[in-house]
Amino acid sequence: MKSGNAGGAKAPCCNTNAQSGKSPGIGISLSTPLDSVRTLQSVLRAKAKSEAATRFYSLWDKVYRIDVLLEAYRRCRANRGAAGVDGTTFKDIEDQGLANWLQRLRQELRTGQYRCAPLLRVWIPKANGGQRPLGIPIIRDRVVQMAMLLVLGPIFDPDLFPWQYGFREGMDAKMALRRIHFGIAERGAREVVDADLSDYFNTIPHGHLLRCVARRISDGTVLAVLRQWLDAPVVERTAEGGEVRTTVARDTNRGTPQGGVISPLLANLYFRRFMLAWYQGGYARRLRAEVVNYADDFVILCRPGTGEQAMATMRRLMAKLGLTVNEQKTRLVKLPEERFDFLGYTVGHFYGHQGKPYWGTAPSKKSIKRLKERIHAETTSRWNNLPVSRRIEELNPVIRGWAGYFNQGPVQRVYRDIDNYAARRVRIWLRRRSGKRGTGYRQYSDQYLYEKLGLIRLVPPARDRSNAKA
Repeated sequence: MKSGNAGGAKAPCCNTNAQSGKSPGIGISLSTPLDSVRTLQSVLRAKAKSEAATRFYSLWDKVYRIDVLLEAYRRCRANRGAAGVDGTTFKDIEDQGLANWLQRLRQELRTGQYRCAPLLRVWIPKANGGQRPLGIPIIRDRVVQMAMLLVLGPIFDPDLFPWQYGFREGMDAKMALRRIHFGIAERGAREVVDADLSDYFNTIPHGHLLRCVARRISDGTVLAVLRQWLDAPVVERTAEGGEVRTTVARDTNRGTPQGGVISPLLANLYFRRFMLAWYQGGYARRLRAEVVNYADDFVILCRPGTGEQAMATMRRLMAKLGLTVNEQKTRLVKLPEERFDFLGYTVGHFYGHQGKPYWGTAPSKKSIKRLKERIHAETTSRWNNLPVSRRIEELNPVIRGWAGYFNQGPVQRVYRDIDNYAARRVRIWLRRRSGKRGTGYRQYSDQYLYEKLGLIRLVPPARDRSNAKA
């Protein structure tokens, strides 16, 4: 590898008038991909893929290249994350001057002065009614993590198993679901280990994880900065306005915080150890059982009669890796009598036209329930003072995004149910907003909701169906 200039890709200057895609200045559109970063990634990926045992000794200077930092900033900005403990937003950075901000950050990284800030702890609801902790880095740390991901991702991606689908370029959750469908419908899997790990991200052992990284990376600065992020303290704000600071990750030497940009890659790398044990240890061949993984979710597709042994083997291997199986959520599913949920879908035996059975997927009841709860929350009286157009602008992306993910298999009946629920909630909200009771069906027609207000409709109306006008 060439030091500081992989593949001959030149770092861009900071002339804000520059508009070339190959040598951009800070003033270019942040939506413009940087060819030099893609060239760097291609070189790193090709090297890693062609030489499975090679180690990379000089990477830190790639992380602080100005084109890499600019691309990292662009991607972080596109994700629109919340501010961290320092309260700094993307708008604040750009108001003060993005070019100078990036140059200062680059100088910190180049001279070894960079130190990460504490994480901001927030809680988000889980499907089971509990809460999931997120550790939000400040934007400065997020950009450096993204820059590290741009450099390390192409190196490690070829090492991951093809059945690890989470957070990888060119892969998504629905590809994992299609793999599961293939395993059931085409390869005859009739027993499925529906597995769950207890708090996977927060229990990954730091020592073993860093050894996974060091197998490919010999750059000491890269490893030291990764350690900084793993050991970062957490700040949680109390209802009284105070702050509580904890150092659980450093004290226990465990965990990679959900919310960190680099965490999905690290989680994939550690789960790869289980995949190696499963496949290279011969369990996949002996049990004829395939593992399909997405982040911390996975299932094991087994032939009839091998599910119990596969589940026992999985428990033993996870214990060796220092991970804990959630026994309350882990179960053996026997097809076709039972179904199971994976990544928001229900998978199993369904019945189509005239009762014809088929293997398929459908949005799970929990996923539908969560969407309806969100629609309900967006149409309560707390929003009565806002313009109607603003409410529709908030509601439409929620429904559109949900439907964009849940578009696999026969979904028209579910879509129609969502359409009816959303229309009903909007009508009720419009009535309450006017200080009146009732469902609003007579006052607000379909034509008024969909054509005048612009409410999204997932299923087109049947032809020649009329509705009273508002």
